[in-house]
Amino acid sequence: MVKVKDAQPTLEDGSIDINAWIKRICTRRVATDEMLIRNAYDLVANYKYSQEGLAVAELLDDLGLDTASLAAGIIYETFHNGQLSADQVKQGLNEDVYRLVLGVQEMDLVHARNPLKVSSDEIAQENLHNLRKMLLAVVEDVRVVLIKLAEHTCAMRRAAHQDQDMRLKLAYEAKEIYAPLANRLGIGQIKWELEDFAFRFLNPEIYKNIAQLLDERRLDREKYIVEVKQQLDTSLKEQGIKSEINGRVKHIYSIWRKMQRKTIGFNEIYDVRALRVIVPTVTECYAALGVVHTLWQHIPKEFDDYIANPKSNGYKSLHTAVIGPHGKVLEVQIRTRQMHEQAELGVAAHWRYKEGSEHEPYYEKKLNQLRQIINWQDELVLDGEAVESLRAEFFADRVYVFTPQGDVVELPVGATAIDFAYHIHSSVGERCRGAKVNGKMIPLNQPLTNGSQVEILTSKEGGPSRDWLNPHLKYIVTSKAKAKIAQWFRLQNRTQNIHDGRENLTRELKRLGFDNINVKELAHLVGNLNSEEDLLAGIGNGDIKMSQVLGALQRLKHPAQPMLPVTIQEINLRHEHGAPKPKVAKASKAEIVVAGIDNLMSHIARCCKPIPGDDIIGYITLGEGVSIHRQDCINVLQVSEAKKARLIAVAWGNKVRNNYSVDIVIKSYNRRGLVRDISSVVAAEDVDIITIQSLTDKESNKADFKLKIEVSSLEVLGRVLARIQQIPNIIEVYRVDS
Repeated sequence: MVKVKDAQPTLEDGSIDINAWIKRICTRRVATDEMLIRNAYDLVANYKYSQEGLAVAELLDDLGLDTASLAAGIIYETFHNGQLSADQVKQGLNEDVYRLVLGVQEMDLVHARNPLKVSSDEIAQENLHNLRKMLLAVVEDVRVVLIKLAEHTCAMRRAAHQDQDMRLKLAYEAKEIYAPLANRLGIGQIKWELEDFAFRFLNPEIYKNIAQLLDERRLDREKYIVEVKQQLDTSLKEQGIKSEINGRVKHIYSIWRKMQRKTIGFNEIYDVRALRVIVPTVTECYAALGVVHTLWQHIPKEFDDYIANPKSNGYKSLHTAVIGPHGKVLEVQIRTRQMHEQAELGVAAHWRYKEGSEHEPYYEKKLNQLRQIINWQDELVLDGEAVESLRAEFFADRVYVFTPQGDVVELPVGATAIDFAYHIHSSVGERCRGAKVNGKMIPLNQPLTNGSQVEILTSKEGGPSRDWLNPHLKYIVTSKAKAKIAQWFRLQNRTQNIHDGRENLTRELKRLGFDNINVKELAHLVGNLNSEEDLLAGIGNGDIKMSQVLGALQRLKHPAQPMLPVTIQEINLRHEHGAPKPKVAKASKAEIVVAGIDNLMSHIARCCKPIPGDDIIGYITLGEGVSIHRQDCINVLQVSEAKKARLIAVAWGNKVRNNYSVDIVIKSYNRRGLVRDISSVVAAEDVDIITIQSLTDKESNKADFKLKIEVSSLEVLGRVLARIQQIPNIIEVYRVDS
């Protein structure tokens, strides 16, 4: 038997009757749930923090959490303090409970990396705001947030018995982190309790003064609310108005905040006691208002019609203040269910206009999901899968990481160390040469994860790499980093940019298997540029992306195209004089359209293996339909005069196969694990390797590989080649004909 504050029922000696307690907690739970709760208690029964654990579970039960959450609440403090091992939790309870306690511990670790200091500085306040979001973002399971809130609330209940330093630490964390989180989640019973405790310990004199001004205990005020609630309920029923009435007593911290915000005295606070009336329709809102004003005397100038004149954030409700029974002031809010849901869950959420936060759609979406989960109490108690189903969606939009100094940086999901570096400062990004996460080196294009501490390694001088702008390599995702890198290259010497651009273009064309490209014509198609140098300089300074060049290459299909062989020009000229050109109808269901007809038999040539995005031409075979070649295929370029008539214009249709076979060559310096790394990179792009051949020269320590892979488009091929090129020891990689 142990003594537990607020845990009932107790025995005569003041200790808790654990059997009766478990029975009460598990009234709406199945037998297996009761066994899990009992096993959790048995694990901690002989340790110091067992009573704290039961208090947390009691609070979680009030919030309607599932049984695994209650079990995690019971054991968390004991686990966190090292008295329970991972194996004990897994074997004595289950994996779900173990994941929950690990999640709560991760929130504590995030907190430990960024210790709070009292400050009114705007930067510090923004950092606190981001830290609140991070504490939500780091968790994979939303139940973790609620367990942590319950745990901190119970810690605040015991804080009066702690030393001064610990009391102030707990109070400041409650004020700056956990009360705002509870407020955002709409958990009023935790919010006000945390705020009042924090106010009591951080501002004890002011707290005592307001408590004296209230001239009555909270219990007495709550009894008063019950009395007026019953009176109003009776009067509304007499008028045939269906309603739901909730009463509340304004807590001390909220009273002080209102006095500060409005610069008013205590006697001007009219909502120390308040009722909220929810009715079905707008008409009944005004009817209920009439009942209130008939029942009690209205206070002049204390009426606000936010239904006829909504607040700027969309908030709607009727607010009035009256002189209630015993001459005490009472505030009454009247709204419909829809208004209530909008105020609690929508863009007009009470916490935003009250705290002055800006509109953040991605954050609000997650908070609304959390609020909904809290409201689904019955489902959560009976079916833990309701929480699991939302786990994948939670905080999928942002990651929050720490600087080495403990400041919080907010970035989009997928952001890398380079994005982080440019967020800190452009000069840090430009000189970035490596990065550490939690003390370990990582690749610069590795996405950052929530709660990580990021350190950027810089050189004294130098600039960014052009590879950072290659979207296939995924070095950056933020627009700020992209713009700063492109700007840096624009400022470099034009001659050097032309040289670098020529190298990049030549390398990319070779990779993709394009030959005999007229760069001047390509420049015109890319951006209506006047010269080859403008195109090359644009590529070199980052203004022109390789994806734009690739798109222009795919549009090179007109008769004047210098890259086309004479035989193809002749075909196009014949079409200009009456022969039909291949046009792809919107409803076409063919893969290849031959001379405007989409149901002729055709097949992909094995020699050049064209894929969507390649310029193609058809060759009429004997008995096998039309063979589809790339326009620069060596077999097409060398077709004899006698067979020119068999060449026919073709186009890609609307139906595209999932995969097309392509041959690529990889030249490299040999090393152990190279084949594995190549296979991993290709597999990561969801591309299959059909065959792989290798030839190794031991004297030069070089190795050549020929791979046959299946890709869905030219874009995918370009991405695969770019990723392979980044593998250590790779010299070059490019597409070849069979």
